[in-house]
Amino acid sequence: MVDSNLSQFVSVISSYPTVVFSVLLGIAVLYWICASLGLFNIHLGDLTDHHHGMNHGDGVDQHGTAEGMAGLLAKLGLNGVPVTLIIAIIAAVGWLLCFYLSALAKPLLPPGLAWIGNSLILLVSLYLATWAAAFLIRPLRPLFKKAQASGVKILTGRTATVRSLRVDSEFGEAELIDGGASIIVKVRALDGITFTRGDKVVLLENIAQGQYYTVISEAEFISGAR
Repeated sequence: MVDSNLSQFVSVISSYPTVVFSVLLGIAVLYWICASLGLFNIHLGDLTDHHHGMNHGDGVDQHGTAEGMAGLLAKLGLNGVPVTLIIAIIAAVGWLLCFYLSALAKPLLPPGLAWIGNSLILLVSLYLATWAAAFLIRPLRPLFKKAQASGVKILTGRTATVRSLRVDSEFGEAELIDGGASIIVKVRALDGITFTRGDKVVLLENIAQGQYYTVISEAEFISGAR
């Protein structure tokens, strides 16, 4: 009986349409595991951070694309939190909805209409998951807004510990303790300098548009202050 239920479970999550959310959920979980280990930056903003967009030779305006995506997310109520968090919530809720709808509806679908029925289940699950995500992230917005504001106001000049595998001019993440709370910030080293995990750095200038801090080593900061 257990083997039969397990086999049915695996069959549902690995077949269309549930497999779409299974893959998306797997990617989201993998991302957050890597982010917790410092392999990726956890971006506290959303797609309104479109300053990196630029016009390429193919004529595609990346800046305009980012603005359009940000506007779409705002209309759906999916703004103010990291995009990766939005994707994770949609994937989790959509997976649950799709799993149960597929398990209930598949036996009732005629073979000739299976593809149409499964596609309808996918669309319904995605629609409901999107609105569920908009509802669930509503109380989280003030938390991320507070985290961004606190970073700009009080963190300059503070000492932090590198938590990513490296910090250079293109990538980096550091952790500092503020009143017993752990704060994760994006950091960038000055050109030609590289730090590794565990190094002590001092946060210098906050780059508001990029939402990261330039940093130097704690030793260099102390020697320069003497």
